[in-house]
Amino acid sequence: MSEKTTAQMLKEKLFKNNKNGYFKASEQDIKEAYTFSEDYKTFLTRSKTERLFASNICELAQKNGYTAFDPQKKYKSGDKVYLLHRNKAVLLCVFGKQPLEKGLRIAAAHIDSPRIDLKPNPIYEADELGYFKTHYYGGIKKYQWPTIPLCLYGVVYKADGSSVTVSIGEKPEDPKFVITDLLPHLAVEQQKRTLAEGIKGEELNILIGSRPFQDDEASEAVKLNLLNLLFEKYGITEGDFQSAELEFVPAFDACDIGLDRSLIGGYGHDDRVCSYPAAMASFAVESPEKTTLTVLTDKEEIGSEGNTGLQSAYMVNFIKDIAKAAGTDAYIVLRNSQCLSADVNAAHDPTFADVTEKNNAAFINKGVVITKYTGSRGKSGTSDANAEYMGFIRKLLNDNNVVWQTGELGKVDAGGGGTVAMYIANLDVDTVDLGVPVLSMHAPFEVISKLDLYMAYRAFVAFFR
Repeated sequence: MSEKTTAQMLKEKLFKNNKNGYFKASEQDIKEAYTFSEDYKTFLTRSKTERLFASNICELAQKNGYTAFDPQKKYKSGDKVYLLHRNKAVLLCVFGKQPLEKGLRIAAAHIDSPRIDLKPNPIYEADELGYFKTHYYGGIKKYQWPTIPLCLYGVVYKADGSSVTVSIGEKPEDPKFVITDLLPHLAVEQQKRTLAEGIKGEELNILIGSRPFQDDEASEAVKLNLLNLLFEKYGITEGDFQSAELEFVPAFDACDIGLDRSLIGGYGHDDRVCSYPAAMASFAVESPEKTTLTVLTDKEEIGSEGNTGLQSAYMVNFIKDIAKAAGTDAYIVLRNSQCLSADVNAAHDPTFADVTEKNNAAFINKGVVITKYTGSRGKSGTSDANAEYMGFIRKLLNDNNVVWQTGELGKVDAGGGGTVAMYIANLDVDTVDLGVPVLSMHAPFEVISKLDLYMAYRAFVAFFR
């Protein structure tokens, strides 16, 4: 074999290693990535709403030795607690060897995803067909949601104060729901619309039935029959929809994509492809040096508003509680803390390559993505991690053989988006985004790489340890 030239040796020394992750990862890493992905697919299919995700994670936490958090209790190194916040957000904490005033290692991800919600007065009949009126949640391309099978999840609080959990459409034997669309033969006028207006918000009406109540010929007999079916199954009336949270999500399972089975397709990768490995990393770390806190939050897709989003005080209140029990102040804990804002980035798509700048884009199979800043155009709406913290995370990943890359969310003037990073950074916490690149982000069926998913898990484990 001929010796390397001076130029070749200099390139190896000076250029960054931009190889596909499969050329960097060991055979054992690849095997473990595929194994890890099997459990993830199962969990993703079972956790299509923020309530389901929160409930299922708490169940796993209990199996992994976590106990419900008691703010009156003083905890010691190795203790593991969880807090279920209003049934839609979860905190997982493992107390470390170092004093709490040395700071926390925080991983924060969101567990809500774009979906179709019901309006407070949703059920109606039109030309002897039954429908639900909807209001979409988060940033969606509305035209992607008609003509796919949908299932219904949620909770209803009845007039007497009792509640009932609703789940229709997930089991193979369950009926499904659908938003209809025009046939191309009659869509001449519709197809003159812009892509954004191809399906309008008020046209996202969900077909729920067609059979009339047959005892008499009352008006709105189809609506009557549907309400009667709901009453027989759940004991709810039309008025009970006004105190309900009911969400429509795609009815298909997560599955392998590609002949090589290297990819996973499914609903809700954004951001469960980060929140799941962050939670699994929390479970894997038994006795960390610093106390770890995994924040699995709600409402990110609509700006982190509300009392289950990260603009509320629930995470800080938890830190105040554990700081008080440890005899220190929360602000001291926070200013010495570090955070990985665990959120996805847009993967470069060769079909739509004009929206990304390839030197700074995230790619499938090149590992977990560090996103120094998100925002839009002039870095609006982002925290922009400092060089010191970027250097710390870079060394941490390299020292632990984690395959990683950096990425921006598209070209400078192409658009942009935000994460929870700035809300945590605003608390005087060193913060940077780290997550998995996603194809078809915010679609009902998104695609990610098994290797990238596993490298996210490895990154969180290294960060916690």
